[in-house]
Amino acid sequence: MSTQHPDNVAIPSFASNQTLTGDDEVQEAFYVYSCLGIDEQLWDVEGKEVDNYVVHKLLSKYPDYFRQNRLGEHKFLTIRAPNPDVEKNEAKIIPELMLSIPRNHDVATVFYQEDTSPIFEIVMPMCTSEKPLIRIRELYRHLVKNLPNKKIGDMKLKGWLGNFKPKHIRITPLFETKEEILNSHIYIEKYIQYAKIKDFQRVWYARSDPAMNYGSVAAILLVKVALQRISSLEKKCGISILPIIGLGSAPFRGNFKPSTVRKILEGYPSVQTFTVQSAFKYDYPIKQVIEAIEYLNQTERGKPFEIDEEMALKYIDAIHKDYADTIKEIAPLVNDFSKYIPGRRKRKMHIGLFGYSRNASGIKLPRTITFCAVLYSLGISPELFGLSELTEEDFANIKTGYTNFEYDMGEALQYFNEKNLDLLSPRMKEKISKTAKMFKYEVNREHQEITTKIAKAYRDNDCEAINELVLRAGKIRGFLG
Repeated sequence: MSTQHPDNVAIPSFASNQTLTGDDEVQEAFYVYSCLGIDEQLWDVEGKEVDNYVVHKLLSKYPDYFRQNRLGEHKFLTIRAPNPDVEKNEAKIIPELMLSIPRNHDVATVFYQEDTSPIFEIVMPMCTSEKPLIRIRELYRHLVKNLPNKKIGDMKLKGWLGNFKPKHIRITPLFETKEEILNSHIYIEKYIQYAKIKDFQRVWYARSDPAMNYGSVAAILLVKVALQRISSLEKKCGISILPIIGLGSAPFRGNFKPSTVRKILEGYPSVQTFTVQSAFKYDYPIKQVIEAIEYLNQTERGKPFEIDEEMALKYIDAIHKDYADTIKEIAPLVNDFSKYIPGRRKRKMHIGLFGYSRNASGIKLPRTITFCAVLYSLGISPELFGLSELTEEDFANIKTGYTNFEYDMGEALQYFNEKNLDLLSPRMKEKISKTAKMFKYEVNREHQEITTKIAKAYRDNDCEAINELVLRAGKIRGFLG
């Protein structure tokens, strides 16, 4: 699944400027379908402006391609909506989205000369139970069943506006906090029973925001436990439950890039869908990107990696506690430096959980991608946060459920610059330095040199130098944040 996460350094060739706009994202959808071989594009309404006429623009601009590659059958657009339970100011967007689905059905039906639904799935973020899924399902059913039969003046709406199709849509939950990720199997079972689903159900696990909230290693253990529990539910229900995982290219956010595809599949064998974010698409040679996507598409889903849940839960809590202590101290530095991180897509103000508004217990932080971009630019690998109280025995235990642990830490620590720990308090400097010494890694000297210059420019308040150096460091890493 191609997504619109703005973690890229390089600007795609079709972009009108460095900040992608609505028209650019329409072009992006065609690019990932036709050039990269990706079958699904997330149309992200949550927290950003989008083009509501994407279907019409795609079909009218690229008719030959979409006659051969039918939207809704061979290629897919999946909407991620705002959650009205959390984002009250965005709540009225939900009915708009609901009514856009029948409108897009009409557009595609005219184009293909037969009934076709190019969009039929909505992702509901920040799910805390099965209730938002049921509400969305019932709201759509109410609109398409009852609205056409409402009499307006001298006739029913369906006689004036036409029928409303499709009659049903799929609802996919996105779970983002510890409690909800761990309890997702309970909510999914309730929703499957309510909706009487007989074929399959998708479930999406966030990776970036749990890392932001609890620490990167804790986030991985959370998802591993959830995948194991979902697999058990799949056997119990007798239908396919297909996991999606939201991985970014930064090691803190998943370490998912063209060069690590095989490692990721080894670590998450039961995941059906992986998010191909902007850095994956634009910060690597196109041949390498296409080959990685082909490998993903050709790999069949397997069984989840077995994990000792009791052990995992113990380490999740321990890591979270230590991570929270670190976050309190580094927050002022992150917030101050964040103004030097360039934007890549136009976004609205975003409110919600700590992972979104970044406001909990008096701590305010930028969005996860910016958070990562700040710390990598300063040579402070955030993967080290939360691990200072653990021993080598603890690391060995963690590795039994997280087999890529040492590999991912090596990937992260190549960008570590111990000299720049002077930007932190003596206590935090000692804590992070001590943790780094517990791993084997090889420093990327070019990146270290640039991050040393960034720290000096920051101390000197040399804004122009920082802006240039941040991009240079990002190009070496292959991601912004």
